[in-house]
Amino acid sequence: MKVAFVTPRYGPEVMGGAEGAARSLAEHLVADLGHEVEVFTTCALDHLTWDDVLEPGDSVVNGVTVHRFRSAAGRAKEFFILDGAIRSAPSAVSMEEGNRWVEANGPVTPDLLDALEGSTADVVAFYPYLFYMTVHGIGRVRQPAVLHPAAHDEPALYLKPYRAAFGAADAFCYHTRAERHLVERVLPVAETPQIVLGLGTNAEVSRGRSGAEILGTGDRPYVVCVGRVDEQKGAVMLANFFIEYKRRHPSDLVLAFVGPHSSTLPESDDIVITGIVDEEDKWDIIADALVSISPSAMESFSLVVLEGWVKGVPALVNGTCGPTVENCSLSGGGLWFDSYGSFELSLDRLLASPQLRRQLGEAGRDFVRRTFDWPVLIRRYEAFLEQVIERGRSMS
Repeated sequence: MKVAFVTPRYGPEVMGGAEGAARSLAEHLVADLGHEVEVFTTCALDHLTWDDVLEPGDSVVNGVTVHRFRSAAGRAKEFFILDGAIRSAPSAVSMEEGNRWVEANGPVTPDLLDALEGSTADVVAFYPYLFYMTVHGIGRVRQPAVLHPAAHDEPALYLKPYRAAFGAADAFCYHTRAERHLVERVLPVAETPQIVLGLGTNAEVSRGRSGAEILGTGDRPYVVCVGRVDEQKGAVMLANFFIEYKRRHPSDLVLAFVGPHSSTLPESDDIVITGIVDEEDKWDIIADALVSISPSAMESFSLVVLEGWVKGVPALVNGTCGPTVENCSLSGGGLWFDSYGSFELSLDRLLASPQLRRQLGEAGRDFVRRTFDWPVLIRRYEAFLEQVIERGRSMS
């Protein structure tokens, strides 16, 4: 079987997100099952500008053939004006206006789509739904097309170009049941073949250093938030909540943000921002954290919650994020909050009881082993793709 993935960014430089999920699936199809995999992507690393920084052309990354293309345009200056205009009533936005939003969002990739049409893959997987190459590519390929939406309840999901793109998919692969229910509530796709797959975690690695040593916090205990330090991901809210928590509950506790940052956080001696770290440092920081916090309301899965569970660290997640609440509920591995008050109560409860932290962390670890073990997960994905290929392309 030969599989093509289409995704806006690709490579070990891209931390987490849908693109990281696509890379995990691609690499495991090659390494675990021996399939041939190619990726069609851009030269960008920055999801805000889509500037070309990597060299175009073909390369092999961990056994996966990667085709990189320069973009005709990145994110347009007018994007945020257009984005503000569609937010109040996205369902009422015309197809023409919706396509303007998609193009302004970037990256615009006509060369990528031309090359994709020549692919000899048996099936094409688009990951995620949001970008130009999915909207304009899913109807162009002759092979069966699988859409990994990685969808959130956001205005873009209600725009007409996405209704057309979802309608052109031959199958859907969801991260969680909550994501599937969201998509089926918004779009008429319930009869399209589908699987709720989830994702496996990356292999844990370590240099054996303490997390506090890496963070430079001495003997101070800490909680951790791994992922993009971005206002849209709840980082600013979490920082403000934590500062207020420390005002009400003075202690040596530190909040560590680990990951690339694109938003400015309030300054505090109790907050550490590492920026991007390598895998070894990331795992060592997670391992010594008291709690792993996911403040984002816009996740379709959240690998970082699972990574905390792998190390036996309990989770505290945003209660308005269906997928992360779903996994906490199914696993018994974490708590959730939907206001400062519930954040304070939940964090206080976790910090006060090592026994509770241990109980939740162990429940989360068992859940990951049962549900998201890569050998089982990748064979489920293989079987699903084989069924999609057998059914063939539904569009004419």
